Amino acid sequence: MLGGRVEHRDSLGNAGLIGAGDVQWMTAGSGILDEEMPKVGPRRVDGFQVWGNLPAKLKMTAPRYQDLPAAQLPEIVRPDGARIRIIAGKIEGKTGAVRDVFADPTYLDVALPAGGLFEQPVPRDRPALLYVFQGEVAVGGDDDAGSGRLVPAIRLAMLEDGEVLGARASETPARFLLLSALPLNEPAVRYGPFVMNTREEVAQALRKLRDGTFIKISAWPRIRRRPQARFRLSRQLGRNPGHPARRGGQREPRSRGTRCFASRS
Repeated sequence: MLGGRVEHRDSLGNAGLIGAGDVQWMTAGSGILDEEMPKVGPRRVDGFQVWGNLPAKLKMTAPRYQDLPAAQLPEIVRPDGARIRIIAGKIEGKTGAVRDVFADPTYLDVALPAGGLFEQPVPRDRPALLYVFQGEVAVGGDDDAGSGRLVPAIRLAMLEDGEVLGARASETPARFLLLSALPLNEPAVRYGPFVMNTREEVAQALRKLRDGTFIKISAWPRIRRRPQARFRLSRQLGRNPGHPARRGGQREPRSRGTRCFASRS
């Protein structure tokens, strides 16, 4: 979300009002029941929800919830006016607020001025994507003139093999998310909110849900008001299981370009 407010509560007893600039990071594990209710106000509710997977060995891990106010998110402001909010991962010696996640994700919110350039190393063994939601950026290319493939808002670009992502804003400011994480390389079966490795595991989770042993419940709390608005951005970030790592062998380092596009549904 980029604006608006949402009331949150869950079966672990967490509750609050979250709004612009904050991050909510949740690991469902085994399991948690949560509720987010948009608040009516002068601004509509805008933002992002990123769902990731856990490896088989951690599917039934204890659920946890992290409520991170905007002030806790490290931010880098470069001389050219570029602003980089670090939700997860490390850049220029600063580490994001979200830590201790199996997939070791990089999750950046990047805002570029008109003509601004963003470059970020991305290891070859980590699939990566770029989601442009304001303006447009040229991705890849061999020079500083923005000669790469143009990605306009609102589009998602899957990045090709490479070791450095280069993205340059066009004649207008641009803003995008950069996400990258370790691939799980495991089968995935999805049913409703469940993502397991086999159909049998999904059926088992559904049986536990019906008999009341799946959701860990302490109490459904009352919403406690907070003095500042808060913001819901993301859930547990991992990588699409079964997606093979794109390894480039012993080739010379090259920049990452775009491979395919998909519009937001």
